[in-house]
Amino acid sequence: MRVLAITGPTGSGKSALAMALAPKLNAEIVCMDSMQIYRRMDIGTAKPTKQERAAVPHHMLDLVEPTGAYAVADYADAAEKVILEILGRGRTPMLVGGTGLYLQALMRGLGLGGVGSDEALRDRLRSIAQQEGGRERLHARLAQVDPQRAASLNPNDVRRVIRALEVFELTGAPMSQQPPQAVERAFKVLPLTLDMPREILFDRIARRVSRMLDDGLVEEVASLLESGVPAQAQAMQGIGYKEIIPVVQGRETIKNAAWNVEIHTRHYAKRQMTWLRAQPETIWLKATQADLTCQALEAARRFLEGGQA
Repeated sequence: MRVLAITGPTGSGKSALAMALAPKLNAEIVCMDSMQIYRRMDIGTAKPTKQERAAVPHHMLDLVEPTGAYAVADYADAAEKVILEILGRGRTPMLVGGTGLYLQALMRGLGLGGVGSDEALRDRLRSIAQQEGGRERLHARLAQVDPQRAASLNPNDVRRVIRALEVFELTGAPMSQQPPQAVERAFKVLPLTLDMPREILFDRIARRVSRMLDDGLVEEVASLLESGVPAQAQAMQGIGYKEIIPVVQGRETIKNAAWNVEIHTRHYAKRQMTWLRAQPETIWLKATQADLTCQALEAARRFLEGGQA
């Protein structure tokens, strides 16, 4: 059994390509985004619209409240069940999103091995994280010792950054090189990955941020805070939310916050590309080519029919 994945950096056009391919491949979309799992976080996560969901079935959206926890393993378990259900209906599952850890978990399992924990080390790393600029320092340290893992993590994902540093300190080897936990999937995944010139991608990111603000991102963040979601919640540390919180609190201007969202999104896109380039299975597609859909469709059909893409 075979599963497609449409991936690439944020803003590269993954959703548009998936929507174009889905009817041609009898596909249902399985969202692969670590922010779209949260309910009531729609604008800043660029969730599929109601019209898109009506046109093509979407799964793995709106799974937990913004105050809830949701681990990579939780996603992998739930997504695997959804994928098997789609296959059982005789349709094609299509993973769509840019969260590398989710893709890795479905393709190869999680590279946590049997490494234990060291509470004293964790406490020391947590103390650094709580200092001004501490999260960035921890992420920079991780980028030195395990660039592949760092590329897949946001600096605000403190728990996973600390875990990756802990694994390195305890074993002397990067987490990305730890033997993956044994995982048996009933399906094989082919990632079709969009590549886009940096200047074009950055322009698309800028326009995307502007559109989110026009669509009511500030109001969305204010509503979440008013409903009792703490500003310190993990969900609120996502790009597009953490930068807007000071605006809602009257501590920052919209102009400065918008620029921060844009810059942080650029950095995230760079990390995504670093991680994706390290994946040997991927088929690269030029996102700006005129016949993108045809090229992707050809590669997808070869793979789904049992050949090599």
